[in-house]
Amino acid sequence: MLIEDILLEIFQTNLPLILLALLLVILVVKAVKIVPQSEQHVVERFGRLRAVMGPGINMIVPFIDRIAHKISILERQLPTASQDAITRDNVLVQVDTSVFYRIIEPEKTVYRIRDIDSAIATTVAGIVRAEIGKMDLDEVQSNRTALISTIKLLVEDAVDNWGIEVTRAEILDVNLDAATRAAMMQQLNAERARRAQVTEAEGKKRAVELAADAELYASEQTAKARRVLADAEAYATQVVATAIGENGLEAAQYQIALKQVEALNALGKGSGNQTILVPAQALEAFGDAFKLLKGRGRC
Repeated sequence: MLIEDILLEIFQTNLPLILLALLLVILVVKAVKIVPQSEQHVVERFGRLRAVMGPGINMIVPFIDRIAHKISILERQLPTASQDAITRDNVLVQVDTSVFYRIIEPEKTVYRIRDIDSAIATTVAGIVRAEIGKMDLDEVQSNRTALISTIKLLVEDAVDNWGIEVTRAEILDVNLDAATRAAMMQQLNAERARRAQVTEAEGKKRAVELAADAELYASEQTAKARRVLADAEAYATQVVATAIGENGLEAAQYQIALKQVEALNALGKGSGNQTILVPAQALEAFGDAFKLLKGRGRC
């Protein structure tokens, strides 16, 4: 009981100091604010914007200032949105888009727009419809990268007053209705058939060209062979003529006799039983040929 009396007396005696210390603790807790790295806090004083606190330790005036909004500055992705659009060549397409953004000026985002996600989605839908309306379907399919860049720039300009940064815009898919898809398939099949016909025609043309080149080459080779034979015959004739000119008629008779002997040998080498009738004049000619050959041999 003595200890309790002592404590009660101390408490009663130092009550103002204890209350003051407790008030100081409350004020410190209320005044010191720790903001996470991924957030920014908007501070209001009497309902009016006072400051934007960044990550780390921050101080406010207790009971006067208050943290009205805690804004995440992490990059956000809007849900995938589908909107219908009509191309310049009057084709109805359904475009699936997605946008990534982050808040860089929370005071603008808080006090200038109520539903930021819905506002961005509506802006993107309008820009996508407008840009696709300027392009043909083939351009939409082939120039998707350029279309995405254009949409991103236009969205950035539109949302600049909202304190956000558009980090990326994506066109995920471009869908066509069944009728358009069937027509495109027919066009694709027709184009494939045309290419096949062109390829076949080019192949036939190339085959004809190669055949003509082959015939030309064969003709050139035949002409060269004939030219070589003609040159050989001309050379042989020249040699015989030279021999006749140098040795007189005897050289010509010798060549004739030699040919006759060669012809007789060829007849004798024939296969099977053969009966050869030789005229008397031919025998006399062969005799003269043998005489000439014999005379040549002695020389």
